Parts: sequence; C-alpha cells; structure tokens
Amino acid sequence: MSVQEQLIQALGLQAAGQADAAAALFREVLAAEPGNAHASYSLGLLAMNAGDLPQALQWCDAGIAANPSFAPLHYLQGAVLQSAGRKDDALRSFDTALALQPDYVEVLLNSGALLRSMFRHREALERFNHILTVDPDHTGALANCGILLSEFRQSEAAIRMFERLTTLAPDYDYGLGLLFYEQMHICDWRSFDVLTQRIVQGVRAGRRVCKSLALMSASDQAADHLQAARIFASHHCPPAARPMWNGEIYRHARLRVAYVSPDLREHPVGHLMAGIFERHDHTQFETIAISLGIDDQSRLRSRIRASFDHFIDASTWLPEQIARHMRDMEVDIAVDLGGFTSDTKTAIFAHRPAPVQVNYLGYPGSMGTPYHDVLIADRHVVPPEQQQHYSERVVYLPDSYLPIDNGLRIAEETPTRAACGLPDTAFVFCSFSHDYKISPPVFAVWMDLLRRVPGSVLWLATRHEAARRNLRQSAEGHGVAADRLVFAERLPRVEDHLARYRQADLFLDTHPYNAHTTAADALMAGLPVLTYEGSAFPSRVAASLLRSAGLPELITSSLPAYQALALELATAPDRLQSIRARLAANQASQPLFDTTKFCRSLEAVYLDIREDRPMSKSLDLGCGRAPKNPFNADEVFGVDYGMRPDLPANIRLADLVIEPIPFESDSFDFVTAHDFIEHVPRVLYNPTRRNPFIDLMNEVYRVLKMNGTFLSVTPAYPHSSAFIDPTHVNIIAEGTFPLYFGDAAADAPWARIYGFKGAFHVVSEEWRGPHLLTVLQKIPVARDA
Repeated sequence: MSVQEQLIQALGLQAAGQADAAAALFREVLAAEPGNAHASYSLGLLAMNAGDLPQALQWCDAGIAANPSFAPLHYLQGAVLQSAGRKDDALRSFDTALALQPDYVEVLLNSGALLRSMFRHREALERFNHILTVDPDHTGALANCGILLSEFRQSEAAIRMFERLTTLAPDYDYGLGLLFYEQMHICDWRSFDVLTQRIVQGVRAGRRVCKSLALMSASDQAADHLQAARIFASHHCPPAARPMWNGEIYRHARLRVAYVSPDLREHPVGHLMAGIFERHDHTQFETIAISLGIDDQSRLRSRIRASFDHFIDASTWLPEQIARHMRDMEVDIAVDLGGFTSDTKTAIFAHRPAPVQVNYLGYPGSMGTPYHDVLIADRHVVPPEQQQHYSERVVYLPDSYLPIDNGLRIAEETPTRAACGLPDTAFVFCSFSHDYKISPPVFAVWMDLLRRVPGSVLWLATRHEAARRNLRQSAEGHGVAADRLVFAERLPRVEDHLARYRQADLFLDTHPYNAHTTAADALMAGLPVLTYEGSAFPSRVAASLLRSAGLPELITSSLPAYQALALELATAPDRLQSIRARLAANQASQPLFDTTKFCRSLEAVYLDIREDRPMSKSLDLGCGRAPKNPFNADEVFGVDYGMRPDLPANIRLADLVIEPIPFESDSFDFVTAHDFIEHVPRVLYNPTRRNPFIDLMNEVYRVLKMNGTFLSVTPAYPHSSAFIDPTHVNIIAEGTFPLYFGDAAADAPWARIYGFKGAFHVVSEEWRGPHLLTVLQKIPVARDA
C-alpha cells in the first residue's frame, strides 16, 4: 500500500470515529514519510480531541518544523494553545495561518471568537466581516457579526445581520431570540407579536429559539423562563464529567464566600452590591472577588476592590482555570452574580468548585442547572407556590432581595427642569428603564396617559438615536406629538443622575420585564414608582421594592388597573404629594433603605446554607453486592434483580429490564450502569419486551431528575477483550448513545418509532482501555410545536 493510500485509509478511519486505528496508520505514514503534513495534523487533532494537549502541541511543532507553510498546522496549533488558555500564543498561531492563507474561514471564525474573549471586539468584528466577503451566507459569521454590532450599539446593522441569518437558517440556535432582542433594544416593534408568539411556542416545544434573558421581554410565565434556561444550560454549559469538589468538608475559621461577576465596575450590579461588600463582617466572613469583566478604572471599581479580602482579576482566565483556583482556595459558598448575562462564565460553576453554589441578583430567574444549588430571593419575587418553576432551592431574605447602597450621597443640587429639557409646569411621567424593557402594550398605556393629562410629558433615558426615532414614530402613531417624549442625556456621575429624579412626578414601570436597579434608584431619590406586578420573577421586582419601601398601594395587578391608578395620581396632586412625603419619611424606617440590616440578613442566609451542600442520590444498576458509584453521592441505592441460580451471574443482573425500576420518577441525581448494559439485549425470553435496551433507557430517563447524570461503562467493540465474556453482546459502540438518545434524538421520527420517550445531552464519550465511558444529562423532551 502506498503512503497516499495509507493516508486515505487513515482519514477514513478518523472520519468513522475509529481513533486508535486511525492514529496507528498515521504513524505508519510518518514512518514512511517523516514530516508528512496531513499525518502530523491528524495526529495533533486526535490528541487534542482526546484531551492530551501537550501531545497535540508536540505533533503540531514537529509538523510545522517540517512544513512551515502548511496553514492548517498553524491553525491547529492555535486551537490547542487556545484550549490550554494561552490566548496570546494562540492568536499568533492563527495570525500565521492567515498570513499563509488569508481566506481561511475556520481560522477567521476561531480567531474572531478568541479576540472577542480578549475584549478586542473591533478586531473580532473585522475577522467575521472578512468571512462574509468570502462566504456571504456563512451563518456563524452572520451571528457573530450581529452580536458584535449590537455591542457597538449599531443595532440597525445588527438587525440586518440577524434577519439574514434567520432567513437563511430559520432554526439557527437562538437566532430568533437574537433578532427579537436587538429589535427590542431600539424599540422596533414591527415583528413584536409574530416573534413573541414564535419564540414562546418554540421554547415550550424545547427548541433553541431564544436565550432566557431575552425571553423575559417576551413572556411573563416562570415556567417558560425555566424551560428556556434549561435548554440553554444543557446545550451551552452542561455539568463537567468530574466535579472539582467531591464532598470534602472544610473547617475554616471564617466562612469563605466568593462573589463571581463580570460587573464589579460601573454597572448596576456593582452599584447595588458595593455597600454590601463594604459592610461584610470580616470577623466571620472571608470575602473573595472573582472579577470576570474589564477593569474600567472607575471610582466604583476601586471602591469595590478595596472592600474584599481577596480580589482576583480573572478576566482572561478560562472557566476551568477559575474553577480550579476557587477549589484550591477552598471556597465554601460561590455566589454567581451574573447568571446568563453578558460576559459571564457559567461553566465555572459547571465544574462544581464549591460545596454550595448560589444564584443571586444579576439574573432574575432560575439558571435551570443541576449545579446552582440555591436561589436567593424574597417571597414577593418568588412566591412559595411558584417554587416549582425554579431548579434551585429558593431561600428567602426577609425583605426585598435587591439591595441598595444608602451610603451613596445623591447630589444636593437639583438641576432645573429647563436644564433637563423638561417643561416648567407640566406633569412629568418618567421611565428610565432600558429600551428592551419597553413593550408595545405598556407604551400604548403611556400614550393614552399623555392624551388624558394635558401638557404632560414622558421622560425617557434611551441614548440610542434609532430607539428615539422609533419611539417618536410610535407616539405619533398613537396620536401624541413626538415632542412630548423627552430624552435624558447621560451624566458621568451617578450622584448627579439620581438628583434629577427629583424633577419627575411619577415613575412608570415596564412589563413584563420590570425596572430593577432603576426602580430602586427612583425610590432612593424620593420618586414614587407605579408598577404592574406580573407572574414571573422579572415582573415582580418593583413590587418587592415597593413593599420593602412601605408603599404597597402603588402595586397593581393588571394593565388596566395600572393605567387607572397612573391617571388618578396624575390628576390628584394632593394624593401624590402625600405619597412622596411618606416615601421621604420611610427612608429612615423602612428596610429597603437600611443597607447594614440587609447585609446582616444576607450573611444570615450564608450561615444557614453553609452546610447546605447538595444532598444527592445515586442508583447503581446491576451492581450486585458491590455498588460502583463514582459520584460521591450521599445516598447510594442498588438494584440486583432476579437472583436466579439457573442463569450465569451477570445475566441475572440483566433481569432488571423485565420490570420497571422500583423507584419513583425524578428520584435520582445519578444513575450508573457499570458493566451492565452490554448484557441487556440477551434478555429476550419475555416476548412483551422487544426492545429491552430502549425500555431500560426509558426507565433511566424516568427515575433521573431533570439535568441528572447517567454514566454508562461498558466493554465494547472494537476492543477484542470485549469478547472474552460470551454473555457480552456488544451493542454499545462509540456513537450509540448520541445516535439513540442525544440532543436531537427526541425530534428523530425513527427514535420515537423505537419507543424512546426522553432526551439526553451527551456530555462526553471516552475510552479507558477496553471500556467506553459515556456521560449523559437528562434534558427536557423536545416535541413538535
């Protein structure tokens, strides 16, 4: 066989997933033709896919030494270095590949993603745009260009990208949500009804149509939010196969609490938490900041940095590196202050670096993951009867879950109305919420109020010219003159921004995504807030704040009631003035305004949950008398059915498939089948069980909790040792589980025909000697809309 024929055969084996056989042939090629570029590349790729990055780099280095002009080797070298967290070195390798082959689309795409992770967004955009000059229909480049354009506030250009993307690929992951969310950012409501309907239907059908944060502007149902979060989490950040914390018990003199956030800077989360960070009791708590975002050199950044025992700038670290550092620090409680928001790294928590992992503040909903243990909330944003829509255990603070910093001193000087662009004597409705929170139904109410209250104006905070233009056009469409919308300009100091709230008369909340920080700001500045309390967390925050501020009468439960109360307050100056006076008085007595009390309450929650590591249950199938559970579960159950002396021992264990697993649905965090499944198809003596393999997996799916983990360990083809035991039937090969039970399986008609009723995400497949280890995560079943 010639070298060329060997190479072709090896590539075929590689494509078929037979990695060991392919690697052996590639080595033969190199023995016959040292320095062969294709063989070096493939061996490097196989090593990288196997997780052996040092070996992959060795193959790359050797191949590049012999073939310095072979661009794919430089590309692979960059990919390996990127996986190792060596971003600068990776970029140099990618740049070398592009110097050799300027239109190398894969390099442009990967290096663009790398540049974006390095916060070099403009350079990243240039690379994605270059792809579109080569291939105008490249969906990945269209999506990435749109996302970057949105970050540059070039929303109209971003929308054009997303429109083309969803035209070319209607089912592109989260494509509809990207389009919807960007349109909301500039108040472009042309497709609002159509897109919200398609998105909500898609989420309920289990499809990747919209990320959960964007969905909060489209749906007021907590069940929808949980479903969207689970879909995204299972796809984007499934649990790591090997958690870093495995039940170790720490005995620290002070409780080690790590706050993980990209927003420890000039950002609403930074402003809300700064006072809490400063007030922590350092005799009881050792505080750690894990900063994921940029250092904006702001006063707030310096203030936050000074408040921590340890401040770690991890903005350039990989999630696994951050998780490992947290584990090495023996963090007791890890607090995720970002959730599914910009620049977060949820995969940190997927590695389970801490015994207790908390979802708090930055993201108003459930993360839908199995590794966020606790959601800190209050009884108003998450009523007890709604806890079923949260994957975390909900722990309540006594008052509002949202803190404010009463140490912030609002500027004493109030700007004049004229300086704010407001008429001197008009009634001023105010809403400084983000543009994407303004929904057409609420805007219609606002316009009706302007029509009914002569001379009144609506004071908004949007700074995007496209949004201003669209809002003015919408106002005119409602019969309201465009000049009755007044737009506040950005002020550099938050103290001055808060001072101008004094010139407004009534803050109008948004729905279904409430004002959160902005509502707290208004109340702190003495401005009454009127809200419509909805069903899901994001639409209940302002109501929580109002109760904590002692003004529950400003909470309504429907849009008509919201409109009626707004009109009443706008035309009853004495009543409104009475409310303002009470709000001012309440700042000395109500819990919303007591940051120190809030900090003590939060610390009490931490102390209560420090021993609240997740209690897990595991089931071992076919375990005999020695369970082989690798998950360090708190409770381990085994099943050993049919101890029939007339059958070989390992066949007896397979009798399990004759009957359902004798546990309730959603009972276990883990299910393990170790040296078991390969026997299952032998159990065919019961004619009613035609597909025992499928039947067993249906039972595994049933007893697992959502996002629970299934581990299969089987001796399997192509290893010859798998045939030593004659009872092995070797139905499990690499690709078997993805084919039958993977993410797309629930939509595959043949999978339904064979009777599988669930769906799993394939977390990993790897060989350990003659054993194939497959890790699956239970995910919601996708069904046709």
